[in-house]
Amino acid sequence: FAVYNGNLQSMLVGAMMRKIKSRTWKKQRYFKLQDDCMTIWYKSKKAGNAHSTFSVSEVEAVREGHQSEVLLSIANEFPANRCFTLVFRGRKGNLDLVAESAEEAQSWIRGIRKLIENVENMGEREKLDQWISDWFKKADKDRDGRMNFKEVRDLLKMMNVDMNEHHALRLFTLADKSCSGSLEDDEFVLFYKMLTQREDVLTVFQEFSSDGQTLSHRDLEDFLREEQLEGDNVQQHAMHLIEQYEPSETAKMLNIMTFDGFLMYLSSTEGSIFNPQQRGIYQNMTLPLCHYFISSSHNTYLMEDQLRGQSSVEGYIRALNRGCRCVEVDCWDGPSGEPIVYHGHTFTSKILFKDVVTTVGNYAFKVSEYPVILSIENHCSVEQQRVMARHLSHILGEKLLRKPLDGHASTGLPSPENLKGKILVKAKKIGGLEENIGALVEDSMSGEVSDDDDKSKQCLSKELSDCVIYCKSFHFRSFKHSQMHSKFYEVASFTESKARKYLKESGAEFVQHNSRQLTRVYPTGFRTDSSNFHPQEMWNAGCQIVALNFQTAGEGMDLNDGLFSQNGCCGYVLKPSFMRQTKSGFDPETPQKQEDYQPVLLTIQVISGQQLPKVNIKEGSIVDPLVRVEIHGVPMDQAKQETRYIENNGFNPVWQDSLRFTIHTPELALVRFVVEDYDKTSKNDFVGQYTVPLTCMQQGYRHIHLLSRDGTSIPPSSLFVHVRITEV
Repeated sequence: FAVYNGNLQSMLVGAMMRKIKSRTWKKQRYFKLQDDCMTIWYKSKKAGNAHSTFSVSEVEAVREGHQSEVLLSIANEFPANRCFTLVFRGRKGNLDLVAESAEEAQSWIRGIRKLIENVENMGEREKLDQWISDWFKKADKDRDGRMNFKEVRDLLKMMNVDMNEHHALRLFTLADKSCSGSLEDDEFVLFYKMLTQREDVLTVFQEFSSDGQTLSHRDLEDFLREEQLEGDNVQQHAMHLIEQYEPSETAKMLNIMTFDGFLMYLSSTEGSIFNPQQRGIYQNMTLPLCHYFISSSHNTYLMEDQLRGQSSVEGYIRALNRGCRCVEVDCWDGPSGEPIVYHGHTFTSKILFKDVVTTVGNYAFKVSEYPVILSIENHCSVEQQRVMARHLSHILGEKLLRKPLDGHASTGLPSPENLKGKILVKAKKIGGLEENIGALVEDSMSGEVSDDDDKSKQCLSKELSDCVIYCKSFHFRSFKHSQMHSKFYEVASFTESKARKYLKESGAEFVQHNSRQLTRVYPTGFRTDSSNFHPQEMWNAGCQIVALNFQTAGEGMDLNDGLFSQNGCCGYVLKPSFMRQTKSGFDPETPQKQEDYQPVLLTIQVISGQQLPKVNIKEGSIVDPLVRVEIHGVPMDQAKQETRYIENNGFNPVWQDSLRFTIHTPELALVRFVVEDYDKTSKNDFVGQYTVPLTCMQQGYRHIHLLSRDGTSIPPSSLFVHVRITEV
């Protein structure tokens, strides 16, 4: 603790550091940790009173040394031990800093890491208090730590609360314990909690409480059994919930739960809509690669659009940190014999191939130990292909898969389990896998392969060809042809429109093809804005490598995040059994013909919303929220329904609207909850969303913790719903 204290002490004193934006933009800034140990404040010497702040909770990670392109570009000027990078959640740019000394850099790096850990270990109650207190600080303009009624009213507007003035004043007076006519930080927290009294949850609590005041152990068991449908071991579960969420020690001793404890449980991860048992790795990881959906990125090097966007290794770091397991590398001949990566024939900036390989090597297995596929689009000359092969083996070393696992050509793809910690190259290859085994192949320096797109011949270097083991790009002719001639290690690539055509014409054959081989689908070239297609269509056909622009927020990425939020976010999700059997005959167009066809009825009662984020920064505008529930699945299941909208209340809107869906293939369905700000004259504004696989949904009364457009959390915004899934 002493060391931790030391780091914090020096951060509280503050330090001069250089903020680096480019090779030429390097400016001195004074950085200091505020007394709340949550906010970092900084200003320039010249700017007079102007300063900026950010909260520690916005920081996702601290990278030491030259770990960003900006810091790499000034590496010869400042030593690595003085440099560090703060990476923010969502799409906010990195902050690159150089401290005056290595010791100073270390105390900031360690200090911030410790503070991040504290935030992550906070309970739900502390998180809420912290959030309220952050707002209070934001609004306390004169920094005297107090607020009068008018200031509090303005703050409520900022927090999306439009409320009855008499009601607010009554609560204000109650909370003003010191009778000073203004609220201090902790009084404001109390005021806020009175204001957010959850009537909707209280009703449920009282329905199950024998005495109307508390839940006895028995009451809680009944609630878990009848409402939450948690049949197994209810007695122990109730004990655990009281132990875990009940704030009152007396209640704990009596083995009962107060309303506060009940609300804490319902707001926790255990009370959320996502089943905690499916958060970790719970699927069988020992089946062939083609039996899994694989989280995949397109144009991974781009940070923005495809025409002028900036290419950056940061794109690879972000994708891999989001659990992506297949990244794309477009390679072209570069100056001085070094291959470069960029979107060919456009104005996007260029990066070195070797820098991409280094980055992938460094970040491949930080969030998942399962294999990463490097999908290489190769436009290089034979000479530079040799350089590529050299970089791959030198930089990746043991991580690069150089030969088939069992030393001989087996009859099928290995499993994610067998390939842990390995990087696979997907590219064109001379000949087949058999040649990697025997030493019979004459050592030709290069060979010709025909190109997929325009049937032209391309020369391949043998060295690069030898790096391709289980993912050989091949030219697809037809499902019939593939069934007879193609090998298990051959991967077909389709644009979205080509894949859609095959889907409509021969869905069942497509599903069958994908039970034997890998297929990659990528966005059409017309999407110059890097928008995404609807990935669900492709998953319906069992396509594994559905490549999306990770850099573009929206529905496509929401669905991707939703599908891969299960199974430990490891980037691999096991396909349903009817998509893995070669003889199944499943056709996404006609799911009712499936052998063990069992549709379900999903009923969602949207009860209420809590502290929805503000979308319009316009003065005094308050959200008019509505909730849309969308089902993404086989074509028959695609559906959406909306609640009505509530006028002027983003704070605690109550809908109590029931929505019903019949779902024919529950194993493939994703449920997306979208909150929008209703606008009768123009398109509704997006407020927040959350996407969950139907098979991972918990039933009963649940909270849905909303995510921003970027897929990052926006506590304490949530929806309160009741879920029922019954067989039709």
